[in-house]
Amino acid sequence: MRRVVITGQGTINALGHDVPTTLAAMREGKCGIGPLDLRDVDRLSVKIGAQVTGYDPEALFNRQQIAFYDRFTQFTLIAAHQALDHSGLVFGGEAATRAGVVLGTAGGGVNTWDENYRTVYEEGKNRVHPFVVPKLMNNAAASHVSMEWNLKGPSFSVATACASSNHAMGLAFQLIRGGACDVMVTGGSEAMLSFGGVKAWEGLRVMSKDACRPFSANRNGMVQGEGAAVFVFEEYDHAKRRGAEILAEVVGFAMTSDAADIVMPSKQGAGRAISGALKDARLNPEDICYINAHGTGTAANDKVECAAVADVFGHHADDLMISSTKSMHGHLIGGTGAVELLACIMALRDGVIAPTIGYEEPDPECALDVVPNEAREAKVDAVLSNAFAFGGLNAVLALKAAP
Repeated sequence: MRRVVITGQGTINALGHDVPTTLAAMREGKCGIGPLDLRDVDRLSVKIGAQVTGYDPEALFNRQQIAFYDRFTQFTLIAAHQALDHSGLVFGGEAATRAGVVLGTAGGGVNTWDENYRTVYEEGKNRVHPFVVPKLMNNAAASHVSMEWNLKGPSFSVATACASSNHAMGLAFQLIRGGACDVMVTGGSEAMLSFGGVKAWEGLRVMSKDACRPFSANRNGMVQGEGAAVFVFEEYDHAKRRGAEILAEVVGFAMTSDAADIVMPSKQGAGRAISGALKDARLNPEDICYINAHGTGTAANDKVECAAVADVFGHHADDLMISSTKSMHGHLIGGTGAVELLACIMALRDGVIAPTIGYEEPDPECALDVVPNEAREAKVDAVLSNAFAFGGLNAVLALKAAP
């Protein structure tokens, strides 16, 4: 069976505009959540989020590109440039046909929707820009990445709410392992922090108005973030032949459906995804040292996730480290699993476990080692990354240290 490794990574998110800055912030337990800087923010009841600050699209893209690139696509292209530069790959000839793109996003061009609804409904205009549709479509980012780097293999986007990135990366892994491709550019992005995007999420009453405190007894909801993370997945022998730097190995993936409730998570569905990833990776529960949790900071999610981990890992659950980096970079919805994979790679490469910040009060229903408030040094050989989405859609990745 073909092996799959990671040979490039890139990101832009509330913690930093690149991977080194983001990882330094995770080590320091830095919080990227703050007051929202949005039009009509005074009409929102939730006024905090993990925004990308200090970002000027006009410094990176020309006017024609901005006409085609929604904010989520811009973030994707920035992260993809970093990841592909890191990998050193160039695609031409047959190599181009053996490389593709699969990216996750839940909302796609939410900022474009928001801007053009204002144009039509608020300002009363009868025409919108002719590029609105290609700008807002969910596959826009994947298409622009394929065009920018001449990637002629399978290219598509995945929208499974908060599990979108994990599903995308898992499918990229399977495409390479199965022989369809040698290289896949994968990850996810999201840019829902607009008035309409936040207002819609307010209606669910799952948003915190002050902070994200996963697993803490006084947690009161999630906090939205924005940004992207993109990776280069590559067949192991292909990477070795060209002398590529290998960051980590992807060894397993599983996806399940709760088939139960559109918003309430299921312990059984989550547990089957965790168990499936272990089985696919041919790992025993005792092999796992760290789990990057879905850990949204909502009462239901955190409790169910901890119960699923306890069921799958038994006594070993007490020896696991499990943290939620959403406490720092916010919940990027469809892009969140990709940013969280950075923390998994950091654990494997650097032996640094990103903390769950904002932890204040122990919760007996979340009685695991959640690496509270401060990063920890630990030798880590194998990790899991959990994603459990609205709609009961679960996706779990398993990674090992670079071979």
